[in-house]
Amino acid sequence: MGGMARLAASRLLARWLGTGFPWGTLAVNLSGALLAGWIAGRLGVPQGLDLSSAWLGLMIGVLGGYTTVSSLSLQTLALWQSGRVSAALSNIGTTCLAGLALAWLGWWLAGGGL
Repeated sequence: MGGMARLAASRLLARWLGTGFPWGTLAVNLSGALLAGWIAGRLGVPQGLDLSSAWLGLMIGVLGGYTTVSSLSLQTLALWQSGRVSAALSNIGTTCLAGLALAWLGWWLAGGGL
């Protein structure tokens, strides 16, 4: 389910924004970070191996299939190798920094506090 949603979102954004930059992967990873933060804010963050079925299903099953580190890595490498170093660095930096900010925002929106 998550993988199919990622593919659909990536293809849609490629049609809208072009294929010169991996907009689909960026959007999927950032929206996944927001959702992960929101789910963590609602369900709590498990300690140790105390993982509920809801946590496993949503965080690992759905969001694990939806978000992608492998595509991020390969697309960033392709940008770098094609001489688009600033685009490659922007892709990594935006994904990491905005991803963390959006995970926090999701946590906060779910009532997780500051």
